[in-house]
Amino acid sequence: MNLRPETLQQIDEVVTHYPVKRSAVLPLLHLIQEEQGCITPAAIEWIAARLELQPVNVYELVTFYPMFRQEPGGRRRIKVCRTLSCALVGARRVAEEFRQQFDCGADGTSPDGAVTVEFVECLASCGSGPVAMIDDDLHERLDLARVRELAAQLKSDASAAGAPEGAVPS
Repeated sequence: MNLRPETLQQIDEVVTHYPVKRSAVLPLLHLIQEEQGCITPAAIEWIAARLELQPVNVYELVTFYPMFRQEPGGRRRIKVCRTLSCALVGARRVAEEFRQQFDCGADGTSPDGAVTVEFVECLASCGSGPVAMIDDDLHERLDLARVRELAAQLKSDASAAGAPEGAVPS
């Protein structure tokens, strides 16, 4: 796996902050995903070797946390919580409206590659559902009107940045 020298330097620095190497797994996953766009099997193997772990110890974290992607997605990511508390107050309708606004299939990416909409496990805001994260920003108590506003804002931001109509900048 090829990483930029700056990323390798950050990884070396991060590992020194933990008395037990395995504790550095999450920061390393974040650094690699930031550079590569997703966590590949090669990245899992690389982190495991770097931290003297079994690959399954890294894989279990990648599959547990919704912020880690195993496949490339859109430049912008919309994650809608699907756990019970959000499901009971309309998470499925929220996800469907986002998908409709960006012409995405289930856990899919828009045709222009701009936006990925996906259902994820708990986003840790159970009392204010349904919730969604757009990139790193949490949006609570969503209804269909608010979803349309958020989608329009994303599209407007793309237009203001000079992106083609419908594309959403990263």
